[in-house]
Amino acid sequence: MNLRTKIRNFLKWESAPKPEPHLLPSIYGLLHPFRLPLILTVMMMLVGTLGYIVIDGFTLIDAIYQTGITFTTVGFGEIGEISEAGRIFTITLIIGGFAVFSSAIGIMVNELNSGNIARTLKERSMLYRIARLKKHFVVCYHNHYTIEVTEQLRRNHIPFIVIDPRDDLEEVAKRHGYPYYLQAEPHTETAMLKAHLSSAQGLITLSDSIADNIALIASVRLFEKEHHLPRAYNVISSAEKMSDVEKLKKLGANTVVSPTKLTAQRITAMAARPDMENLLEEFLYKSDTPLDMEEIYVPKYSWLVLKKLKETHLRQIANVSVVGMTKKDGKFVPMPKGDVLVTSESKLLVIGTQKGIQITKEIVRKREKPEELKYV
Repeated sequence: MNLRTKIRNFLKWESAPKPEPHLLPSIYGLLHPFRLPLILTVMMMLVGTLGYIVIDGFTLIDAIYQTGITFTTVGFGEIGEISEAGRIFTITLIIGGFAVFSSAIGIMVNELNSGNIARTLKERSMLYRIARLKKHFVVCYHNHYTIEVTEQLRRNHIPFIVIDPRDDLEEVAKRHGYPYYLQAEPHTETAMLKAHLSSAQGLITLSDSIADNIALIASVRLFEKEHHLPRAYNVISSAEKMSDVEKLKKLGANTVVSPTKLTAQRITAMAARPDMENLLEEFLYKSDTPLDMEEIYVPKYSWLVLKKLKETHLRQIANVSVVGMTKKDGKFVPMPKGDVLVTSESKLLVIGTQKGIQITKEIVRKREKPEELKYV
């Protein structure tokens, strides 16, 4: 271990994450058109140097210098006496240099106009930025749903990447404010590696085609197994038909949203109970609200198992309310009473502040009865 490594370890400096080298687009292939002008330049310098040495007896350094100022046509003049044969050779060298530089400029202009070099450098820069992300969401396919979803993610300060194979993705990203984006087929392993999926919270697929969503969900679950990831991704999808909702859930999606059903539910709620819908809109759907709602899983080892809900004293300890309970068999109990038993592998639907919900999670995960209950 060298001194630099020891100092970095002592100060706990961490190197900035970088993408895998094989994921970076190579810029060397774009330089192939410049090979011929480069070879011709080297050959002209070599021929010019040898010519001045042989014809006029220049020293090596003088010959290289005279060749350089002649070949580049800078016009500094002659550094020594040149014979008539040497002057003819000089004229030939000037014409050759002009031809080589003209061809090189033409190739450069053509490559810059094609945009390949600029596009490659932008992609490399984007991959370096994406490699620094953690706990982000990978949003696949751009459409009107993506615009709304990314707007909400941005308001809640959740980082995200948009992946879509469309050619105008860069223009779309600038128009809708996508800070990170990749032009690629989302279901490919290369796209998942470039999106730094191993550090992501999950993936959201919003394609209008059910086939795209199916392929993507299957690819993500296969990616988990092949890379032996410690936790499963939170995969969220959309489906227009209710029959497709169950199909996507069976394939591995954690949540499938049907815009048609969701719209109908919201309209019905506003028609039947407009005050309640306004309350939900005010407290649950806004990013700056102090209240939040979340399901908390009760593991087998939790001290809450087979305890009555009123015995947990979650309201007194964490200032949260249990508004629902999902049993292991999937049966949902709305507004459970205090005498209801908390069973293992059930889920408690709690509402409260984010801090209160976090405290509740810590309490539920404990094996022994928490000390806080002594003071309740």
